[in-house]
Amino acid sequence: MKRLLKLLISLLLRGWDLGGGLFRKLSGRESPASCVVLYYHAVADQQRGEFARQMDLLLRLAKPISANHQTPLASGQRYAAVTFDDGFISVIQNALPELQDRSIPATIFVPTGSLGRSPLWITDPSSPSRKETVLSAEELKGLSGTNLLTIGSHSVNHPNFLKSEPAQARAELVESKSTLEQILGSEVVLFSFPHGAFNEPLLQQAKEAGYRRVFTIEPTPAFRRTNEFAVGRTLADPSDWFPEFRLKLLGAYRWLAPVSAWKARRLRN
Repeated sequence: MKRLLKLLISLLLRGWDLGGGLFRKLSGRESPASCVVLYYHAVADQQRGEFARQMDLLLRLAKPISANHQTPLASGQRYAAVTFDDGFISVIQNALPELQDRSIPATIFVPTGSLGRSPLWITDPSSPSRKETVLSAEELKGLSGTNLLTIGSHSVNHPNFLKSEPAQARAELVESKSTLEQILGSEVVLFSFPHGAFNEPLLQQAKEAGYRRVFTIEPTPAFRRTNEFAVGRTLADPSDWFPEFRLKLLGAYRWLAPVSAWKARRLRN
């Protein structure tokens, strides 16, 4: 689906949300809390300024919280969490300083099979991500205890879990967690499914592996329950247009959740 069409549909949904909010106000009812979890990949040197402007907008529109947030959200308040998949060094170099300057918490999901290397799961030499480097064990160790930063697992080899045998999926979940815990010296309780590929048996396996929360790539509203285990996220990029990013923060891209789920199911084939 074309980017502009997505933007136009999201604008219509935002208009619907505004109408609903006005109706609740007129009827004396308070709006429920809302939260969007964003997920990025790389933040290149030339994108740092764009990313910084996005974080300024995030602070104007929402209250930043951690992806590991556990307490109930306050009614009438809008929240946002920031996450990064793939553990690229460019995120530490260009995104983390901007986040720290604004006291915005973030979570980075790291695939342990590519530590200190270019991403082994990306085989297309023309892919921009092929030029990225995953954090090394030493770099991860240096981040241990960094204020506002949480490290989560993104598997070992970044596989399509829907094509993995149960034993292979279990190994990916357990071994990546164990490796990160040995490096960091602390418990790792968050997991992000590569490609957003998951199903109910995989969620159960993640629970059995010791994760307290896992993340998908379906742009559903987040943290509607305090014990929410599988949390949806909205894709963001520093190159997003200003109105595009604003609508993502406002939750107006949630209509794409069935599309994202359908794409993830196609990975099974």
